[in-house]
Amino acid sequence: MRPLENIKILDLTRVLAGPFCTMILSDLGAEVIKVEVPETGDDARSFGPFKNGQSLYFLSINREKKSISLNLKSKRGKEILKDLTKKVDVIIENYRPGTMEKLGLGYEDLKIVNPKLIYAASSGFGHTGPDSTKAAYDILAQAMGGIMSITGWPNTPPTRVGMSLGDISASLYTAIGILAALHQRNSTGLGQKVDVAMLDCQVSMLENAITRFQVENKSPEPLGNKHPTITPFQAYKANDRYFVIAAGNDSLWVKLCESIGRPDLASNPLFLTNQLRTKNLDAMNSELDKTLSQKTADEWLEIIDAAGVPCGPINTIDRVMENHQVKARNMIVEVKDSKAGTIKIAGNPIKMNSVEEKPDRKAAPEIGEHNTEIYSQMLGLTSAEISKLKEDGVI
Repeated sequence: MRPLENIKILDLTRVLAGPFCTMILSDLGAEVIKVEVPETGDDARSFGPFKNGQSLYFLSINREKKSISLNLKSKRGKEILKDLTKKVDVIIENYRPGTMEKLGLGYEDLKIVNPKLIYAASSGFGHTGPDSTKAAYDILAQAMGGIMSITGWPNTPPTRVGMSLGDISASLYTAIGILAALHQRNSTGLGQKVDVAMLDCQVSMLENAITRFQVENKSPEPLGNKHPTITPFQAYKANDRYFVIAAGNDSLWVKLCESIGRPDLASNPLFLTNQLRTKNLDAMNSELDKTLSQKTADEWLEIIDAAGVPCGPINTIDRVMENHQVKARNMIVEVKDSKAGTIKIAGNPIKMNSVEEKPDRKAAPEIGEHNTEIYSQMLGLTSAEISKLKEDGVI
């Protein structure tokens, strides 16, 4: 039995931050019921890339969920949502703060219907503060949270991280908040509101940048592939391509120097300690570059790895998908979609004894695919009543 096997979630989210969160919870066993606008559904259904008219963007993060269609602007639609709220453990939404409240479906409204409800809200700036109601996308969170100011190379334009870090980090924190709230409910019997902001998440992930600013009295700047306080900890060029070395302490530095045939560097007074190597980075890299340019990346990786020094290739996505460790951990799984065919997507990185590793996943649902199942089983509606709701534009 998976850890969240008996948990039911009403998923009112769309695009990425919310759906990625509910995907995580689904992988852990929760039943996720995706609530979509009739006809159009989740905005992400229209985002590429497409294959045979199917959005692979949507498919990749909404597989194995159920979908119902429901017009929350209609009086009957609101009544139905409240009826469903009585039957579920969690509601998650990522609308702009105030939207659900205007519909009469905010936390204060729904906790009356179900005091045990965990209401999770994932938004750009959170449900409090002067910027609460502003619209936000991933790049705004990365920009305003400081991540873009320390990403990239010196003297180049600010750089966005190459994946949606603002959205994904909010997804992870929201999942953590939901799990914590479910655990606390076991003791108190009461639900609560979980309020997660993309901006807050970016600030929390600045790592040592905040403390470095206080020590140096200067805002940290982009360093390219270098680490601000650990050296050597970056990408180096062999005679064919780049690879990375991460010698995180003085003993690893000695092992590195010996493995590449440069024991003189280990005894060089400029490079004796991590602090000295960081201070004399350019001089150290000049010596390393001379030596590392003499062999291929694969040759150096074999030599350095054998010495016990952390190192690795810089894999392109095709290499990631074929990596033996990635495959061994079941991190590339298949989805068989009626339109797109068989598609490979990322698997579940949370490995647990209670979670069976499967090589595939069920396809993402069509809009309202599970209307009959959910409305009949959870609310006891008849086929005639469900048909009438569709005629009236409620579902």
